[in-house]
Formats: sequence, structure tokens, C-alpha cells
Amino acid sequence: MSPTQSPEAAAIFAAAWIAAWNERDLDRILARYSREIEFTSPFVSRFLGQNKHTLRGIAVLRVYFSRALNAYPDLRFLLRRVYSGPRSLVIEYQSVSDVLAAEMMEFNDAGLVVRVDAHYAADESHAIG
Repeated sequence: MSPTQSPEAAAIFAAAWIAAWNERDLDRILARYSREIEFTSPFVSRFLGQNKHTLRGIAVLRVYFSRALNAYPDLRFLLRRVYSGPRSLVIEYQSVSDVLAAEMMEFNDAGLVVRVDAHYAADESHAIG
């Protein structure tokens, strides 16, 4: 079932995504993403040492997520809300240092995430560091 088929499917996807992060299970986290993933976050440059905010491909995403998990050994996300759309959803959650975050995830026909735009509360994003 595609995570965008219903609000219930979106909620199930979001809960599983949060659980995979909280269990620090990199393979379970990555299983939700397409090999052709395009991922945009203000933290891409920090963890990959490049002067850009977008990465492409599952191999690069693995490196990025691995470095993020290593940088935050006490990482714990708390799901706040899920917004569903016809081909995408937004997961709002409390991130590192209790910073509010929201990730827009767009899905392909196979139900895998093909594009992510990560957002952080403007007044709190400096707290992640």
C-alpha cells in the first residue's frame, strides 16, 4: 500500500519511519527511499563537506544518514503530525535538541520516497549543531 493512499497509510509510514530512526537502524531507514532519491536539507553541506544542500542517490544518502547518526548518538525523534497529499506527505517531528522539523516526502508508483525537502523551525535551526 502506498503511504499516500490514505491518511491511515501515511500515519503508519510516519510511525515506522520515526521508529527506524529512533532504533538507529540505517537499513530500515533507507529501505523507504528510491535508489534515485533527491534529498534536500540545510545539513547536507555539514555532513558531506560540500557547498550544496541537495544530494542524489541512495549511496550518498547512506553516507549522509550514517554521519548524522554518528554525530547525534542520543538522537530521538518525536512524531508530532502527518500531512498527506496525493503523491506526498509531510512528517512533522521534534528533532535533535527538540528543534521542530518537517520533511516533505514525494513518492514514486512503487511507494518509495523519490524526493525529500527537509525544513526546520526558523527560530530554532541554529540549535542543531
